[in-house]
Amino acid sequence: MDPYMIQMNSKGNLPSILDVHVNVGGRNSVLGKMKGRKARWSVRPSDMANKTFNPIRAIVDNMKIKPNPNKTMISLSIGDPTVFGNLPTDLEVTQAMKDALDSGKYNGYAPSIGYLSSREEIASYYHCSEAPIEAKDVILTSGCSQAIELCLAVLANPGQNILVPRPGFPLYRTLAGSMGIEVKFYNLLPEKSWEIDLKQLESLIDEKTACLIVNNPSNPCGSVFSKRHLQKILAVAARQCVPILADEIYGDMVFSDCKYEPMATLSTDVPILSCGGLAKRWLVPGWRLGWILIHDRRDIFGNEIRDGLVKLSQRILGPCTIVQGALKSILRCTPQEFYQNTLSFLKSNADLCYGALAAIPGLRPVRPSGAMYLMVGIEMEHFPEFENDVEFTERLVAEQSVHCLPATCFGYPNFIRVVITVPEVIMLEACSRIQEFCEQHYHCAEGSQEECDK
Repeated sequence: MDPYMIQMNSKGNLPSILDVHVNVGGRNSVLGKMKGRKARWSVRPSDMANKTFNPIRAIVDNMKIKPNPNKTMISLSIGDPTVFGNLPTDLEVTQAMKDALDSGKYNGYAPSIGYLSSREEIASYYHCSEAPIEAKDVILTSGCSQAIELCLAVLANPGQNILVPRPGFPLYRTLAGSMGIEVKFYNLLPEKSWEIDLKQLESLIDEKTACLIVNNPSNPCGSVFSKRHLQKILAVAARQCVPILADEIYGDMVFSDCKYEPMATLSTDVPILSCGGLAKRWLVPGWRLGWILIHDRRDIFGNEIRDGLVKLSQRILGPCTIVQGALKSILRCTPQEFYQNTLSFLKSNADLCYGALAAIPGLRPVRPSGAMYLMVGIEMEHFPEFENDVEFTERLVAEQSVHCLPATCFGYPNFIRVVITVPEVIMLEACSRIQEFCEQHYHCAEGSQEECDK
């Protein structure tokens, strides 16, 4: 019998729909009897989608942001150095991309962890005697954010917890939440240039702690940890047997008066997954090339973590191949002058902004040492008409058309974050407007009239 023949019932009449059977390979199935299906549509978002929460979007999207129509908008809120066009990448970097494209060699798939030749270039660039690294220790990713995601996914299971800085980059919380991982916040101390409260940090660790995230240099703080402080952090991790996820996307973006120390160079005992990328130092965040450097000299991760990262990378089949093709020239040919000029500009703007805001009653900026940001405390008792930093920011936009991010976005109320990548003339104008705004709304706190009269 033809395996696809429709069989009728024995009466020879036209069958009802439930009497029609399709015989496929000897197996009968009844049309209309779809087991496990509902009689009506029911399409709902997944648990992962429902658990995914971006604090910045949740806060900013609900803010009443309507600029003063009489003043040009100045955005000091987005951590993208390309926005104003005053910080272009180097011509060598652009040429490397053109050459990679013109070669026609990079239009196909690459291995999910990146071309071997590209991983060799990263290994060579970051290798040092204090933290040796080979191509097998490098995984290329679609931006540093994917590097962080892969690290969290390989280290933590749902129900475990991770330790995250406060204030800190909100993506950690967003990613962890979507994976069912609990977030425990450890405190950074503004009075100590945003060093970690190590005692409080260690008190958070329990048997379910999967990793400690250390972001240095810091977004949003612009802080750079000293070698001594990093050693103390590593001592906690070693004592508690907690691996470290080092978010070092701003690595080497430090001002001339301090030094950047990669965490992996300071410990042979603690296993570290270091995340970086092209976005910030090379001023090309849209090119989406990041990496994970696996530092595991005591073989604590073993093959399991390495294999896990490879498996996880196979979910999206790796970063852009054209950028990978350009990587050798980017790393080898970008002149030192380019890096120096970028840092010189950022330091000049940081000093300018810090000095201007420190002179404004009611504001307490914390001097940055690197990255692209400056955190400013608001003495809310002097601005009683505003309930919090979100309202302060809303009114600053409405009256002065200056947009900073309220630090509630970073888990740290009553501060604002200022991006320092804007042209100097715009930075000056923004500070002038902030001063005017604060002068208009400043009130002496109760019992401090004598201080205000000085």
